[in-house]
Amino acid sequence: MTTPTITRTAAGPLDPLGNDLVTTLKALKLGQLTATWPERLALARQRKLSHAEFLQLVLADEINRRESRSAMLRARTAGLDPTMRLESWDELDDLTYDRALLADLTSLRFTEPGHGVLVLGPVGVGKTHLATALGHIAIRRRLSVHAARADKLFTRLRAARLDNTLDAEIRKLARVEVLILDDFALRPLDATETNDFYEIIVERHRRASTIVTSNREPAEWLTMMSDALLAQSAVDRLTSGAHTLIIEGPSYRQRDRLTRRAAVDAEDENR
Repeated sequence: MTTPTITRTAAGPLDPLGNDLVTTLKALKLGQLTATWPERLALARQRKLSHAEFLQLVLADEINRRESRSAMLRARTAGLDPTMRLESWDELDDLTYDRALLADLTSLRFTEPGHGVLVLGPVGVGKTHLATALGHIAIRRRLSVHAARADKLFTRLRAARLDNTLDAEIRKLARVEVLILDDFALRPLDATETNDFYEIIVERHRRASTIVTSNREPAEWLTMMSDALLAQSAVDRLTSGAHTLIIEGPSYRQRDRLTRRAAVDAEDENR
């Protein structure tokens, strides 16, 4: 004879969850429902839900759980930092940017016509954070995303030339619905990197959205590339119709350093 599992909460025991039910749920790959089943059953009684409504409730829990797990795995595959989400964006008063534009960007309307996004500003103002946050939103909307620091992406493409997989890599990048190039043009691009940048932008133009973060203006990018004609052609395509979010203000890294220093000084004074 099997002994039912009794789930308890701070308010006391809830309905026993029989081993037969647990076995059935696990057989259906719904074992995670056992964590919330008693609470959902109590809620169903409180709200006088029908059997069908209760079933809808617990199955919705499972769908949400699976969606969250799927989004987490796809975000990891896309190269997105899990901590850089919109809800963790530190909207400080000493940062200046177009808040209405940011709100519009979070709707992802720019992805429908394949427009790009440029996130520009000095070092340390959170450009990478916001670009990554847009990537997480895109993941939750079931869009394909790939994020990479620009120099690392170009290094990967250079290596692809050695084993004759460059064309395949460019095709994969062209198919991604939202491509995030972080820290673009921090240093000059040589002929190979300039050509690869041109190929990526041309293949994605008006087909998919590219988000670029940089501490330089697009006009400066032209001076950073080795081939002026390819540079002009790529930058013109990328910036035409692109939404430009400019963030100005002090580096959050320096703010954190000063905050920590002040905390240490205050602790020393209290000793």
